[in-house]
Amino acid sequence: MGYDAAVTPVFELTRAVDRADIDQVGHVGNLEYLKWLLAAAEAHSAAVGLTWDRYRALGGVFVVRRHEFDYLGAALEGDELLVRTWISSTARASSTREYEILRGPTRLLRGTTLWAFVRLDTGRPCRIPEPVLSAFGIET
Repeated sequence: MGYDAAVTPVFELTRAVDRADIDQVGHVGNLEYLKWLLAAAEAHSAAVGLTWDRYRALGGVFVVRRHEFDYLGAALEGDELLVRTWISSTARASSTREYEILRGPTRLLRGTTLWAFVRLDTGRPCRIPEPVLSAFGIET
């Protein structure tokens, strides 16, 4: 997993850890990380013009098939984090998106999500439309 495998440019968001992000153990909870990663994926899509309205007009949307995350360190209240995401591969009806969360030079999380592109009317997988691929700069 790394940038050399990226088929799209790396998209970045910054995130300050708030008190509300902290769990009973005293660090950012796993569900908060997941929310941040999904928000980064959505923001990346929106940044290339793929808003919910655009996906609806295209008749399909990405849905999660599988997540895999490695938690490498704890984020704490007051930390300033960098959330990075990129698409590392695509297939007919799926794409793999990778993530990392950093505090300075220290990687706190790395992960991968397998996304399936599905039709909105049936919920069934379908080929990723060319306008989606081209919006991300993926050559067809």
